[in-house]
Amino acid sequence: MTEPRFEPGARIRVKADFPETRGPCHIRTPHYLRGREGAVERPLGAFPNPEDLAFARPAARIPLYHVRFDQPSLWNEGQAGDTVLVELYEHWLEPAA
Repeated sequence: MTEPRFEPGARIRVKADFPETRGPCHIRTPHYLRGREGAVERPLGAFPNPEDLAFARPAARIPLYHVRFDQPSLWNEGQAGDTVLVELYEHWLEPAA
C-alpha cells in the first residue's frame, strides 16, 4: 500500500489543473475546488486510480483523503465554521504555501 504524503491537519491546495481540456478523461475532482486551499482531515487508505480505471488502464493505488474546506470561501455563503468535506486523491493535492 502507498503511504500517504499528508498528515491530518496538513494545509493543502487542490491543483489548478484542467486535464479535460487536453482530451478525453475521467476526473473525480470537482471544478469548484481546483486552486482552493483546505486541510487534510484524515487519510482513508490507498485505492486504484479511478481516472485510469475508467479507461481500463492499469491503475496505481493512490492515497485518498478526506479534505475539509471552509464553505464561505468556496461559495461566498454560509457562516463562519461551516465546512465542506470532500474525498480527494493525493495526485490532485499539493502543500499550501
